[in-house]
Amino acid sequence: MTPLATVVSGPRARLFACFLRLGTQQAGPLQLHTGAGLSAKNHYEVLVLGGGSGGITMAARMKRKVGAENVAIVEPSERHFYQPIWTLVGAGAKQLSSSGRPTASVIPSGVEWIKARVTELNPDKNCIHTDNGKEISYKYLIIALGIQLDYEKIKGLPEGFEHPKIGSNYSVKTVEKTWRALQDFKEGNAIFTFPNTPVKCAGAPQKIMYLSEAYFRKTGKRSKANIIFNTSLGAIFGVKKYAAALQEIIKERNLTVNYKQNLIEVRADRQEAVFENLDKPGETQVISYEMLHVTPPMSPPDVLKTSPVADAAGWVDVDKETLQHKKYPNVFGIGDCTNLPTSKTAAAVAAQSGILDRTISLIMKNQTPTKKYDGYTSCPLVTGYNRVILAEFDYNAQPLETFPFDQSKERLSMYLMKADLMPFLYWNVMLR
Repeated sequence: MTPLATVVSGPRARLFACFLRLGTQQAGPLQLHTGAGLSAKNHYEVLVLGGGSGGITMAARMKRKVGAENVAIVEPSERHFYQPIWTLVGAGAKQLSSSGRPTASVIPSGVEWIKARVTELNPDKNCIHTDNGKEISYKYLIIALGIQLDYEKIKGLPEGFEHPKIGSNYSVKTVEKTWRALQDFKEGNAIFTFPNTPVKCAGAPQKIMYLSEAYFRKTGKRSKANIIFNTSLGAIFGVKKYAAALQEIIKERNLTVNYKQNLIEVRADRQEAVFENLDKPGETQVISYEMLHVTPPMSPPDVLKTSPVADAAGWVDVDKETLQHKKYPNVFGIGDCTNLPTSKTAAAVAAQSGILDRTISLIMKNQTPTKKYDGYTSCPLVTGYNRVILAEFDYNAQPLETFPFDQSKERLSMYLMKADLMPFLYWNVMLR
């Protein structure tokens, strides 16, 4: 395996470079920020909406450009989560507590944390409104509001999660229920779903299937389990190279994959899932389950859907190469809330942040952005408790691999990177 230092310095050093080149400034042991109620101003040179991975990363970058006192983050949540690890939490391989930290601890030192929810964007007047009645103006706006989980669009949810045998790795409230359902499994159908909407981390719905199958084998329950992946898509994965490798695993492990099947109802009291055939609208099928993992429909946050910054589908309408808004030159977008035609992952945010940093730097100097984002994203496809296929690709669904070996092969080294190295780099490098 190529030494890490060599990988990071090489011309194709994408995955690690995205994290490691996010900046050399390291925060001190004590994170100090101005509390929301202490000295909050009404105007900032750079206003960041959202305190997720994209928002925190860009706030840290902007602080070094314009000074911490001129940057603010609008974010209502008390805790910040590293969500990619929830796949392993749902499979019992990691503790939920390891995935979260207080939001206060990840706000870049000196940057204002406005603990509120955005209720309105008014880019024509360069201001936003919050749920505590404040109007805040800006010179530059970075939108990093993430993606919205719409469990309620499935009949019977979210109330169905009150019953056993059902979980979802996409929510902090339901990820541990996946692990309980896995442990409680006796015999029957174990069903895993993929919705008919864009989703974040599009590989996650099938990762938990592979982990569940491995758990059933380890506990002697595999012969009693009928494992079903019902996906609204027409293929197992969007990149042919990795799709071929996954198809081999599906065949070897005797997994059932049904395409164009969309979950529309959960009857949790009867342990039944109802699917619509997308090729034949109106045609439904009811399947009983002993375990059900739900990937919810997702959409842009409600505040964006009716905003002037949104495209027709509700996503922040940005140039796919520069991440600058197509209509408002002082507005920028990053991550899951944008209409960038690539997978919505933490690795994509890491890559985008470097491009956006350069874009804003040039805009601030009245120059034209030159650095272009190629759509790079990464999806570590967990195929077992010690194996990962590391998928890396661009806008054109062409592999853009970091390492000098075939990344479509399952590897222990890639699992260790996913489970241990990437979380460390996220907390200690990317967010800073």
